[in-house]
Amino acid sequence: MRWLTGWCTGAPSAETPAHDVRGGVEPIAARPLWTGPDPLWAVGDWRPAEIRLVTLRPGTPAVVSTGPTAPDRIEDTPATSRLAVLGHCGATDAELAAGLAAARGGAVRHLTTWPGSYTVVLRSGTRSTLLLTDLAGAQPVFHTPWAGGTAYATAALPLADLVGAPLDTGHLAARLACPESPEALGAGTPYLGVQRVPPGHVLGIRGGRPYLSGYDDPAGAEQPRDEAPAVRELTRALLESVRSRVRTTPPVLDPAGRARLGVDLSYGTASATVALLAAAVPLPPAPTAAATARTATAGARSGAVKGSWARAAAQEPAAPEQLAAVTLGESEPPVGLALAPDTPRLRHTVLDPGPDTLPYAGPGTDPQTGRLTDEPGPELVAAARAEARFGAGGTDHLTGYGARQVLDGHPARLADLIRAGRSRELLPPVVALAGVDRAAAGVLTGTLRTPLTVLRAAHRLSRVRYAEALDEAAAKLTARHVPDGGGTAGARSAVDLAWCVPGPAARWLSDEALSSVALRLRLAARKPAPEEHPGAHRARHALYRQARSFRTLVHAAEQPGQRLHAPFLDNQVVRAARLLPDDVRLQPGARHALLHAVLTGAGRTDLPRDWGRGPRPDRTAPTRAGLRLAADGLAELFDAPLLAEAGLIDLPAVRAGLAHSADPATPLSPAALAGLADLVSTELWLRRLRARRHGACWTGLPTPRLPALTP
Repeated sequence: MRWLTGWCTGAPSAETPAHDVRGGVEPIAARPLWTGPDPLWAVGDWRPAEIRLVTLRPGTPAVVSTGPTAPDRIEDTPATSRLAVLGHCGATDAELAAGLAAARGGAVRHLTTWPGSYTVVLRSGTRSTLLLTDLAGAQPVFHTPWAGGTAYATAALPLADLVGAPLDTGHLAARLACPESPEALGAGTPYLGVQRVPPGHVLGIRGGRPYLSGYDDPAGAEQPRDEAPAVRELTRALLESVRSRVRTTPPVLDPAGRARLGVDLSYGTASATVALLAAAVPLPPAPTAAATARTATAGARSGAVKGSWARAAAQEPAAPEQLAAVTLGESEPPVGLALAPDTPRLRHTVLDPGPDTLPYAGPGTDPQTGRLTDEPGPELVAAARAEARFGAGGTDHLTGYGARQVLDGHPARLADLIRAGRSRELLPPVVALAGVDRAAAGVLTGTLRTPLTVLRAAHRLSRVRYAEALDEAAAKLTARHVPDGGGTAGARSAVDLAWCVPGPAARWLSDEALSSVALRLRLAARKPAPEEHPGAHRARHALYRQARSFRTLVHAAEQPGQRLHAPFLDNQVVRAARLLPDDVRLQPGARHALLHAVLTGAGRTDLPRDWGRGPRPDRTAPTRAGLRLAADGLAELFDAPLLAEAGLIDLPAVRAGLAHSADPATPLSPAALAGLADLVSTELWLRRLRARRHGACWTGLPTPRLPALTP
């Protein structure tokens, strides 16, 4: 896990305890980026190109450095400005220097417009520090009070380690009950007292006190354009994001023989789009054994003429380096390569499905052997499956994560169309839902029930007040009226047409946990309503949840020395996707059509018109098979679970759900399987967290005071 951390001191006070002295406290195995009373460190396996520092002093040009360097010994003055950019950033040195100069005037939004996924730390003078999060939430920032000031980091666990923060069971209950509801989650984390900076916000620390402000207000963002210019902007942004990663791939061969660049080639159009765009960009030259041999023999004399040097024979131009395209074989035959036809630069690898690549492989044997991630997430139960896929990929591995949330139209956007007076544009998506239900549930359901149910829910969401909607959601949670995720596609879309929707694990929570989440919703109902429409609000927080999941996946499955990339979560791609009109997003097959248009604009004009509309493999079959194989281990895991010890789950109901999931004759909806994954992954995370030694991230922490034993 890679993270950066630092703190900003406040004015000394008499109330500051003696054990909060900061002297000697440092993160273990850290690289100092700047020192002084308000230091900054980079911790973990950062590449040199991922650490870029800019220093600007009065009367001198900006100094830009790349990689870890010795801390600047010149003492800062109130006129000194520093900029640290950590992660993958496609900006040039000149752009970084110009960005720091412009940021001295107070503007910071331009620091988030460069290609890539990165964290920005801006220090003005000696008392002010600003940290910027990204728009999707894949690069979060956390903060907590410490030693009379504020400590910050890009990971929550080290801050909890620093201050000795206990678990926040109320936040865990909210994550399980309403994972996409900001009203329930708030700004908290699983660690009590450690706060998360919302995506699209700036954490400003002045004199040791934190302040939050938004640099990119979604309600005041640029209005959607027509379809053609919006698609052109999306094409430009996605091309730039992919190219910046391909062109900056380190020209170093992996000792294990892994390809320098890999791509996911699953059964979706998002990963196929990224693979095709990456295959069209040449990789930077890499040293080869032949090139090394030619360099070693360049000084040999021929002997034909005195003083002559041997000339190397004319070499054939090297073939373009191939990309490792990985597909996990879930269908017979695998159809991943059909989405990327006539692409010789892709070296396709199909991994044979086996017991070791099924979901839930590993947790049943020893729950504490896996990696401890910063936060819990359902990716923990599929970590072995993801490790096998990424292990066959490249040192830099491109994925299509986030495309569905960035491009698709959330069902709640139907209410936005009604609010905008564009009710006629509801016809295509409602007709598409009716067609799906007609084929699955019969003519009566598809022709009559589905359109009426969806339209009634959309009109209701467009009219209901925000406070009333939250109070109603709280009442349903208290009464355990939680949807089971079953039914037709139209029924599931109608459930999504609400301000707040319970998560798939809510049905297995205890009454006390549901009541605590309902109280959070009732308190949030007394606050001002969001300025944006309900559909845009729900879609934005669905994107935040997906970005959190990708971050957990990186912590759980990324190989040593490897980098996982999600270009769709970049700031410029998210901003470009906001320009898409709602009626375009809500069209049947909108994501496939948009990505087809992106590839056409990038030069791939040979794709068929029905590209990406083929059948998909059954995603629930591997999950059910993994649950059957891990049934004994999961039963042992929930023999005395920590979730029940914390009062979060209804243990008999969870055990019954696990027993039903192991029975192939019992049907389970995808939502039920997702809920079980949430519960199992949270239990695994709690056990690994309890087995961890306190203070493992820091050196110099004072010895914790143990309570005296009483007779």
